[in-house]
Parts: sequence; structure tokens; C-alpha cells
Amino acid sequence: MATDRIEYYFWINSDWAYFGNPRLAEIAEKYSLAIDYYPIDFTTVFDRTGGLKLPLRAKERQDYRLLEMVRYRDILGMPINLKPKYPATNAQLPSFFVIAAQKLGLPLHALVHRIMIARWVEDRNIEDMAVLTDISDSLELPTREIAALSSAVEISETYFRYTEEAIGKGVFGAPFYFFDGEGFWGQDRLELLERKIQLSGLPVKPEK
Repeated sequence: MATDRIEYYFWINSDWAYFGNPRLAEIAEKYSLAIDYYPIDFTTVFDRTGGLKLPLRAKERQDYRLLEMVRYRDILGMPINLKPKYPATNAQLPSFFVIAAQKLGLPLHALVHRIMIARWVEDRNIEDMAVLTDISDSLELPTREIAALSSAVEISETYFRYTEEAIGKGVFGAPFYFFDGEGFWGQDRLELLERKIQLSGLPVKPEK
């Protein structure tokens, strides 16, 4: 079991993953850890693990989710559109785009987070390739290479392999983090993730 990295399974449509991204990156930087990014298909995850997509949940659960979103918006100082313009789909296109960037060995944190900002803050359609290429261009990534590779069969195969691996490891919701073989569900468990890292004996990275 690796203790030099955090495994991050997420739905690129996830509001909670959006809230957690900055703190996840801070924790990884603090302890000199790599982050392995695994965008997965949560339609499949929910079907296999008993979860329900948001429109199918009881009104009481939907209402409480909105309350929690407001709470975390205010606590974290992160803007969020409570009811974004474009509906959540299985988000395959942006997931494939991220996996293509991963295959090219490119840094992923900024790309992943900017895609989530596009959905949750800017009301942009992340299922539109033009939106994804615009985000990639703004980050000065090799957009043409990423876009071309994103349609390759190996990318979709990787996406569904990640999904199967996630289910096999016990993933049932987003985001889900693993460190040293132990799983942590939800951005509100990041404090527990950091505690696990501390207990492993990893030193804090010296400040410059």
C-alpha cells in the first residue's frame, strides 16, 4: 500500500468534489504527496451500490443538500451556483478529456478544478468540447493533443476500468479519497484523511 500518494476517485460533475479540491491539494503539498486522479462513472457506481442520482432522491434529502451547500459555500468562501444551468449527465466527455491529459503526463489539478468551476460557478456546459478546449487553452496545455486523444478507445476503456476498480475498492459516493489503503468518503472527511497521513509518520514539508 502506497504512502507517498493520495488516490482520488471523483465524479467531475460533483459539487462536493469541487468544494474539496483546494484542501486536497493543500494536504498533498503539505506532506509532499502525489495525487492520483480517477474520474469515474457514478451512474454505474450508484446502480451497483444502491445510490440514487439527485433527481430521484426524496425532497427532504434534496433540500438538506442545498442547505449544506450554502453552509460550505460560506465556510470555505467558495462561490457556487446552487442550481446550475446545465443538468448533470454522466459527464463522460470532460472525464475523457481529463484522462487524455493524464495519459499525456500533464498536471491535472488545475484542469480538474477549472472544469468544476465552469460547471458550478460559471454556468458553462462541460459536455461541450469548445468549453473544455477553452479551459485547456487558458491553462496553456497542449489542447489539440488532449482533444484528439480524448476520443480514443483506450480512454473510454480506462474510464470504465477506473470505475470498476473504484467499486471493487468500496467506492459508493463522490468524492472518495484513499491513503495507505484506507478510504474516506466526502470532502467533509478531509480532516480525517489528514489525520491518517499524520499517523503514518509523514513529516510536514519544510516552509521555504
